[in-house]
Amino acid sequence: MTGEVLTAARTEAGVDLPKTMEAAVLTGHGGLDKLEYRTDVAVPRPGQGEVLIEVGASAINNTDINTRIGWYSKAVSSETNAGGAAGFETITDDDAAWSGQALTFPRIQGADVCGRIVAVGDGVSSERIGERVLVRNMLRTYVDYRPYECWTFGSECDGGFAQFTVAPSRETHAVNSDWSDAELAAIPCAYSTAENMLHRAGVCTGERVVVTGASGGVGLAAVQLAKRRGAVVIAICSPEKAEQVLAQGADQTLDRGADIVAALGKNSVDVICDIVGGPKTSTLLDVLRSGGRYAVAGAINGPIAEIDLRTIYLKDLTLFGCTFQDDEVFENLVPYIEANEIHPVVSRTYPLADIAVAQEDFLSKKHTGKLVLLPPAAGTADSRNA
Repeated sequence: MTGEVLTAARTEAGVDLPKTMEAAVLTGHGGLDKLEYRTDVAVPRPGQGEVLIEVGASAINNTDINTRIGWYSKAVSSETNAGGAAGFETITDDDAAWSGQALTFPRIQGADVCGRIVAVGDGVSSERIGERVLVRNMLRTYVDYRPYECWTFGSECDGGFAQFTVAPSRETHAVNSDWSDAELAAIPCAYSTAENMLHRAGVCTGERVVVTGASGGVGLAAVQLAKRRGAVVIAICSPEKAEQVLAQGADQTLDRGADIVAALGKNSVDVICDIVGGPKTSTLLDVLRSGGRYAVAGAINGPIAEIDLRTIYLKDLTLFGCTFQDDEVFENLVPYIEANEIHPVVSRTYPLADIAVAQEDFLSKKHTGKLVLLPPAAGTADSRNA
């Protein structure tokens, strides 16, 4: 586990690390009551090849909710919101995490981290101290870079819902940007998920791409990133958010309740980027052209869908399940940021202590883009410019 090798971490001269910190701790699968805000959590120390980061901001993602409530368990067949606040009565702990392995508690969640390196472990240059960084959310260091294996930051190891966190130096990327910490923290999970879908599907200039859930963090990221590739983007969202989604680059929006086949026509689209899932999945396949590609990285509207296999094989469709990310996916995001080719929408920030309120707001889906948590400043690094 990260940070368990308690070597003498190297810090800047004259800087003493605190022994305890504030953190939001998940004590088990279940409702919002399983989140405990504590002020006496031990500050981790970076082990071999690791860095210690003072967290400036950490965004909320669907995976935080899904992991807390055990939605990944095959015993659950309903949408995320069905158990988002109270959890589910019946789950199977052994498969309730995204990896299919049992989660260990207590756990500090938070797949997104922007902050500054304040200490380094053995094997890491002290020159990294002071760097403003983002952490790759799908970590490969701890699985020896084996294909199709990874840990999610904040799931298989502690993440960013705290004042400090440790991460592998190799997967902690310096970023040179004038964005706020809240804006940078909105990038890792949402944008790497979206970029991975486009990468897997091989989206090219001029292709017609449908994005579901287009007003959320991943959906809005997919809109921006698909436009960056020169695609024609058709975004599915609620009517009240259509103007905001169009402002982020969508060429057309469709009401999420619309008949997509009637609106677009059969065999009219090259690629589907789906993070919604649920019972309407089959109609998405109907609008794909022969040889089209369907990429899925979420199922907030439900994990169970009925698909006519004849649609897949008679149209020569390709379906991509998108979790594991090739190294280049996250690495490419940093130059996109530094060139201002993308820019997240942060709807609201919250003190880390208000994590339960923030997750309730997240579940209401009234916002566009991202909700971000700000931990209290620990005072060891000037890491916050939000």
